[in-house]
Amino acid sequence: MSEYRPLTRCVHSGGYLDEKVGGVTTPVYTSSSYRFSESGGEVLYPRYYNLPTQKAVADKMAALENGRTALVVSSGMAAISTTLVALLAAGDHAVIQNDVYGGTFHFLSELSRLGIEYSLVRSQDVRDFAAAVRENTRLVYFETPTNPLLKVVDLRAMAELGRTKGLLTVIDNTFATPINQRPLDYGIDVAAHSGTKYLGGHSDLCCGVVVTRPDLGDKIAETAINHGVVLGAFECYRLERSLKTLALRVRQQNVNALALAEFLAAHPRVKRVYYPGLPDDPGHETAKRQMSGFGGMFSVEIKGDRETARSVVNRLKLFTHAVSLGGVESLVCFPALTSHAKMPAEEREKIGITDALLRFSTGIEDPDDLIADLGQALAG
Repeated sequence: MSEYRPLTRCVHSGGYLDEKVGGVTTPVYTSSSYRFSESGGEVLYPRYYNLPTQKAVADKMAALENGRTALVVSSGMAAISTTLVALLAAGDHAVIQNDVYGGTFHFLSELSRLGIEYSLVRSQDVRDFAAAVRENTRLVYFETPTNPLLKVVDLRAMAELGRTKGLLTVIDNTFATPINQRPLDYGIDVAAHSGTKYLGGHSDLCCGVVVTRPDLGDKIAETAINHGVVLGAFECYRLERSLKTLALRVRQQNVNALALAEFLAAHPRVKRVYYPGLPDDPGHETAKRQMSGFGGMFSVEIKGDRETARSVVNRLKLFTHAVSLGGVESLVCFPALTSHAKMPAEEREKIGITDALLRFSTGIEDPDDLIADLGQALAG
């Protein structure tokens, strides 16, 4: 499907047409037991990720990310943890961006328990990642844009670091989605997603995806099989259905987020807006080079303390105060209390996650309605 554009790939890549009845959607294979073939061949079993319903959605994600293989698992953290455990062993060292998703940061203690060392880099500059490389370094892990401060890392430079140092490069591409950014095109080895967010897109599905090249895909799949982080048949069906509208949803969310970020950046009650689509954002030029859209996420520091920010949230009508992100409805949350609650307070402060920081996930509503809602909440 490489000759087609993202809108077309969302609809037509992957998928499995049932020749028996002629349906145009992938059938849901619910059986956990399949007849054994005496003549040999592949043994079908849900935990082996080899059923048509599982393969259909994996093939669609591989096409969207321009990857060679994809694996669909039970959650975003399953995608991240399985990848890191598969690619690292006791005695290895990893270089990891410090301002990653809070759940990922919390998982790092598990790496230590397995005898895997890691260094945290408090920067988006690839030169600082390079300075942290040791003789036993095997992997670099990062996000771009980051959660929740939307910092941007140069994908091409990071891929070059991996090539020159002989390191694997792994990115959490959740915020960007393959509609806005395809890291493998720049030479990144692995792209992981919390599919619970934009890929599912309707706040009713928990899943994760890993996209990579074939040799790494087999290694990650083997670990996933051993850990049993399989996604059920109905969830695979719902994820594939959601992916068909991914490009449409993300494009509207891009439009909405930019409009809201511009409005808030000019508002007297706002201290700062974090969004790479704004021309004065530190990551704007890099984001322009490697992203086709700036995404539906932005964060805002309200002038005042947590109670000031909370009063704004309480007056919002169209933004639901809720965890997670990437759905068709607009959400707002305090990262210090949700996504990064498991990160020690001193670490949050070091990377700029204050108690008054609000993270917004824009939905697909009319942007003028969302702007009006923010305006009345700030004016209260």
